[in-house]
Amino acid sequence: MENLAVQDSPAALLRREGLEALVRILRAGGYRVLGPVLKDSAVVYDELESLADLPEGLTDEQSPGSYRVTKDGSRRLFGYAVGPQSPKKYLFPPESRVWSARRSPGGMEFEAGTLRPEKLAFLGVRPCELAAISIQDRVFLGGRPPDPAYKARRGNVFLISVNCARPGGTCFCGSMGTGPEARTGYDLSLTEFDSGNAPAYLARSGSDAGRRVLDSIPRDVAGPGDIARAKKILDDARGRMGRSLETDGIRETLPGRSDHPRWEITARRCLTCANCTMVCPTCFCSTFEDSSDLSGNGAERVRKWDSCFTMDFSYIHGGSVRRSAASRYRQWLTHKFAWWHEQFGTSGCVGCGRCITWCPVGIDVTEEIRAVCRGGGPEKGAKP
Repeated sequence: MENLAVQDSPAALLRREGLEALVRILRAGGYRVLGPVLKDSAVVYDELESLADLPEGLTDEQSPGSYRVTKDGSRRLFGYAVGPQSPKKYLFPPESRVWSARRSPGGMEFEAGTLRPEKLAFLGVRPCELAAISIQDRVFLGGRPPDPAYKARRGNVFLISVNCARPGGTCFCGSMGTGPEARTGYDLSLTEFDSGNAPAYLARSGSDAGRRVLDSIPRDVAGPGDIARAKKILDDARGRMGRSLETDGIRETLPGRSDHPRWEITARRCLTCANCTMVCPTCFCSTFEDSSDLSGNGAERVRKWDSCFTMDFSYIHGGSVRRSAASRYRQWLTHKFAWWHEQFGTSGCVGCGRCITWCPVGIDVTEEIRAVCRGGGPEKGAKP
């Protein structure tokens, strides 16, 4: 996808019929359209047939260890922050077959995992999620050779970003430079704002494919007032982040604080459940499992998500290198905010806040980093 600079892309104004046409055209073009839907009391990515599937009038309340979807009385379609899922679920699936083999009269027949995945169009991708996709692109496509399965999936994707008008209580994308406005990485970008009795959408194209789709749906020319309203929404969102983090010096400081008492204090709360890595849109650790059927006639290798919080992840002959919860939490946080820079040239965190929201005990990475890097004291009531 060839990205256009934001200022080079003229803004259009879409109404609901324009969005309906957008979904219809993408589906007619062979795309499976994925977007936010309410499922099991959470906003997650799932297949869309029409705008009726979107979470109209819903928002979310997020805090450490807490997530709740509520009604806000509006007609907005994108009034939530982020749910527990990100596009990573589809671009780097939790489980995928690498190969399978079957015994036949002529010998063993091998079949590789599919490298011709379906075309996917994501509607409602948040700017922090775009940044996460860009990071995973560096991880999976920046190596020699690139990951063939990820490359195949990534080449069949159309991304429609929706800028954040209402950050969640655990969001800190403003601190990480990844939101609330999408700057690059999208085919189409939308900003939702109230206009009369129904929302309107300031739309910009970010690629040639996006421009062609935008030109084919009902739209108006965005006026100066529309652009000003959208800008104000984003300016307000920057000032309403649920969390903040001073990032200067983190990558240099964290590796030298391996003996800080905070690691042990946090480990007393940490369940090492790996929730933080499962909901993180950039974590990429995986493992391979080989299995065969009881008859001995078939076998397969499957790739699955893994986590540095599991004991087996650091297993070397003789045992695990990181046996304690403190060492595993330290590894995750230090890799995410420090060593990732050395490996991939960027932080491994996009400030989406999912690891805070979905931690069962509400561990807050912004608090932990301040405590370790900025000289913050132990938590209230905690003993070193």
